[in-house]
Amino acid sequence: MGEDSLGRDALDSGAALDLITIGRCSVDLYGQQVGGRLEDMGSFAKYIGGCPANIAVGSARLGLKAGFLSRVGDEHMGRFIRETLIAEGVDTSRLMTDPERLTALVILGIRNEDSFPLIFYRENCADMAISEDDIDAEYIASAKAVVVTGTHFSAPGVEAASRKAARLAREAGRKVVLDIDYRPVLWGLTGHGLGEERFVENAAVSKHLQTILPLCDLIVGTEEELHIAGGTTDTLEAIRAVRRLSDATIVCKRGPMGCVVFPSAIPDSLEDGVSGPGFPVEVYNVLGAGDAFMSGFLRGWLRDEPLETCCKFANACGAFAVSRHGCAPAVPSWTELSYYFEHGSDHHALRLDPDLNRVHWATTRPQRYDSLCILAVDHRSQLEDMARDCGRDHAAIGQFKTLALRAARQVAGGRGGFGFLIDDRLGREALHAAAEGDLWVGRPIELPSSRPLAFEEGPDLGGALTEWPLTNCVKCLVFYHPDDPEDLRLAQEQQVVRLFDACRRSGHELLLEVIASRHGAVDETTLARAIARFYDLGVAPDWWKLEPLADDAAWRAVCETIERHDPYCRGILLLGLERPLDELTSSFLLAARHRLVKGFAVGRSIFAEPAKAWLNGAIDDAAAVDAMAQRFATLVAGWQQAAEEQAA
Repeated sequence: MGEDSLGRDALDSGAALDLITIGRCSVDLYGQQVGGRLEDMGSFAKYIGGCPANIAVGSARLGLKAGFLSRVGDEHMGRFIRETLIAEGVDTSRLMTDPERLTALVILGIRNEDSFPLIFYRENCADMAISEDDIDAEYIASAKAVVVTGTHFSAPGVEAASRKAARLAREAGRKVVLDIDYRPVLWGLTGHGLGEERFVENAAVSKHLQTILPLCDLIVGTEEELHIAGGTTDTLEAIRAVRRLSDATIVCKRGPMGCVVFPSAIPDSLEDGVSGPGFPVEVYNVLGAGDAFMSGFLRGWLRDEPLETCCKFANACGAFAVSRHGCAPAVPSWTELSYYFEHGSDHHALRLDPDLNRVHWATTRPQRYDSLCILAVDHRSQLEDMARDCGRDHAAIGQFKTLALRAARQVAGGRGGFGFLIDDRLGREALHAAAEGDLWVGRPIELPSSRPLAFEEGPDLGGALTEWPLTNCVKCLVFYHPDDPEDLRLAQEQQVVRLFDACRRSGHELLLEVIASRHGAVDETTLARAIARFYDLGVAPDWWKLEPLADDAAWRAVCETIERHDPYCRGILLLGLERPLDELTSSFLLAARHRLVKGFAVGRSIFAEPAKAWLNGAIDDAAAVDAMAQRFATLVAGWQQAAEEQAA
């Protein structure tokens, strides 16, 4: 999408939205040392944050069409928020880039089950500069509902913008939703060090919030938030005070007791309102639970589900959030929520349920690939041998790998569905350069030719992966045959399990490359048995990289095994083993018959001859790039033709 003069993405005017959330957005820096003080944190995880941004993400994950209206700074954190929202499927056409202000930051921690310290860095931040001019009537009318939040009524400019959005929504016959989102520190009622304080009684704030209530069709808050809205600490009386000012459906969030909803007259007891099933789970982190709750409630409310069902969705989403690290990242996808309703969980701490974690990971990953064509130059020992034979040092290898990146980009031409496999030891410059652009980037972790498998990064996989960008897919080649001697097989399996666990903890995708033919006889069941064994060990890589198989029966066995164990696998990529290009393109015709085969990751078949010629000085840089680009383009065309023939 293009941008207009205000730094806004161009909106597809035909897009109809379920909801638009307006207001607060930030980058949340979450302390990773659970149980410690913020003073003692040593590292932080980075997530998108802010109540409206979290609700937009959560609603999109649950299948609603969500838009987000706010401002971010013209810097790295603002771009992170924009890119995250886009990856989650949120419409960002009214997410403005503010050229003068910084994106807000929040630093958070998990001290214990009762204490969650946080510091808001919001002094003159971008989202607090939203103005009435940012609110467009046509855009507001494009959604079924507009969600406004209490924080953006705490200052004149953002209050005027929020009121205008509510007014335009009502004029267009749309719904107005208020998340009270009461943070006393953001109303100037506490010091900066009391960011976690949830309630400070204040008559002026109550009076101010009460002017908003008549505009609303749905009002959602905790008991404390309803206290501030109603002007009393008696929950039932506070709800009655809200009712006197508004005909809205009122939702009272009650933490582990779930919620209660009042669609009309307020009864004599809280227990007489509408409720849904609760989901008792371990309270690990309450931060963001309300945003997850709102996302779940809106999934039902905007689809005209009964209020009991809305409560069920909301309570379950809140249960997921309190059991995980982070706010928006903790919200389940609709697939995950449905899985939970069908299967439940044996784990009081949902974050420890491997089945739910598998579904969560698989259904919240960014970007899907229908096809992926990868130029692989992660080879180390092979290129070291070539360089030695040509009398060149390792610096020349790095230079050649940057030429390979140029070739990959030349063929990709800015299109999606292309990738680059590159190492850090010999190809660091190319690895870092590959991060700039649209290429999928993979990076090897195995010690070349090791059997049993060893890692070039050393034994501390977790520590090593903390230094890898999250956009680097971890690629691991294991020379594994299911009929290997038991001691060798178990040693290799243990290493793969360690790596898989490290990748899940660090948030990196894993491409597992299995070559069996080098160390034993191979029939139509060999690779399928190897893959099944890894699944039985709990290893579910995002990608498999496999050698081309001899016949359709072998491919069927492999694909059926993967689909049976992991229906969310991204797919299979074909490796080359330095085969001639015409032989590889012929193998594509057989492989492309199977839906799980998504493309290839080929190296020496493309770069070996140009590398030898370039290292010997027989060709210059431009000729090396052209030679690799021609070979890569030949394989791309062969794969695309094979895929098109099968689709026809």
